[in-house]
Amino acid sequence: MKKTIQECLKERILIIDGAMGTMIQQHKLEEADFRNERFKDYHKDVKGNNDLLSITQPAIIIGIHKEYLEAGADILETNTFSSTSIAQADYDMQSLAYELNLASAKCARIAADAYTAMNPDKPRFVAGAIGPLNKTLSLSPDVNNPGFRAVTFDEVADAYTEQITALVEGGVDVLLIETIFDTLNAKAAIYAAKKYFRSTGIPELPIMISGTITDASGRTLSGQTLEAFYVSIMHAKPLSVGLNCALGAQEMRPHIEELSAIASCATSAYPNAGLPNAFGEYDEQPHETAHIIEEWAANGWLNIVGGCCGTTPAHIKHIADEVAKFQPRLLPILEEAL
Repeated sequence: MKKTIQECLKERILIIDGAMGTMIQQHKLEEADFRNERFKDYHKDVKGNNDLLSITQPAIIIGIHKEYLEAGADILETNTFSSTSIAQADYDMQSLAYELNLASAKCARIAADAYTAMNPDKPRFVAGAIGPLNKTLSLSPDVNNPGFRAVTFDEVADAYTEQITALVEGGVDVLLIETIFDTLNAKAAIYAAKKYFRSTGIPELPIMISGTITDASGRTLSGQTLEAFYVSIMHAKPLSVGLNCALGAQEMRPHIEELSAIASCATSAYPNAGLPNAFGEYDEQPHETAHIIEEWAANGWLNIVGGCCGTTPAHIKHIADEVAKFQPRLLPILEEAL
């Protein structure tokens, strides 16, 4: 029988994959590639809607997943960062939200199952990626009207419920609420997940939660310190809590150290490949990122680690090779948390 992710976390530091967008960019796709035959006459430009590629170019998405698995990834994130009706409204593709999530989950499932079959002692898992949305519940988009909100809690929860339904039906192993800059949005996702499992009677999947510290202040965009963020979401009893995006490994280091000291569940980290240069590109080389993260593993701060913006399979391979030498972080209350 395939080991559970909880069992694997007790054995070793697990590797989550790297950036999907970075890899898609390497394919240099044009508008026609995003549209393919099905959307050839669509009324809006869709280039840049990377999630759509799970429908129009599934072979590319499966291929990227396989590159990360080959590099050593244990956990694949589905290509669903913007696959909610709220985010897809930018392309007038709200009606595709369910299908996008289902297709993306199946792409990741195909790749993960293929690699698990080749090495059953190293099972590969699929994390249903639930992004932060392009609208926030805590902040007003109108500086002249701080009380205004572009969306309601119920609207956000409904959008996440649709996404979660399709991800679960597509066969994901865990739900990953990630790149959180607004904790209230994350709470809507947590609420949606808990309500979905309660109402359907489907066994509850583990939830991974990953926030974003946006700058040197050490706070989320909506103003919370890291400790406040953790306290705000710990009621969800997540499988893991961690940080991703916004910062490179060097800048993320003190926050991962702090999180490892306060979290009673597993900790995760997937930083960017350094900070972007003047052209918005990432210059940090795989061995540089891995060298920084090696120290985190040596200090016993990590349970799950990988890469975000700018990272490639080469980054993941270097990270995987470096952290394989170290034991996973010991949880303060191991059995209760896992």
